[in-house]
Amino acid sequence: MKSVIKFLKNVLLVIELTFYIAYVHLEKVLFVGIIALDQYSKAQIEINMFPGETIPIIQDIFHITYVQNPGAAFGIMPYQQNFFIGIGSLMLVFAAIYYSRLKNINVIMKYGGICAAAGALANMIDRVRTGIVIDLLDMRIFNFPVFNIADIAIVIGMISLMYMVLFKSEEMENFKEVRQS
Repeated sequence: MKSVIKFLKNVLLVIELTFYIAYVHLEKVLFVGIIALDQYSKAQIEINMFPGETIPIIQDIFHITYVQNPGAAFGIMPYQQNFFIGIGSLMLVFAAIYYSRLKNINVIMKYGGICAAAGALANMIDRVRTGIVIDLLDMRIFNFPVFNIADIAIVIGMISLMYMVLFKSEEMENFKEVRQS
């Protein structure tokens, strides 16, 4: 019985340690997690489906559809890989420069920036690797273009940042002070 109790205590300790590490390093876990989940989902689509193939998850509402997107969101500016890689690189440089300054800034702004940067990097990995971005999430109920997990992260990040700019002007003043230091 004592060995079972000791085992359970060790399991709880491992779980507690995992949550502690995730909490302490939440920014890194979020950043790496978005990229990993995006790249994993795209790899599974490439391995298991043919371009144009669709699998209905909820008929006429949500499908998994393999789309090779040579452009940006909604397929605009197709085959402009150097432009997109340049813009993505600039965004990541900006994020790296300001990351250390944003540690004590508003949580919405910090995590929004992390989401946007992770999404940009995940899509940039595709562009560098293959020249296209794999899209797979097909929300047919709203007639959206097919998108991917990186796109979701970018949208969440940009909405968070726009929210801060538009509705939290006093916290943006703190950002200006941090930026100038």
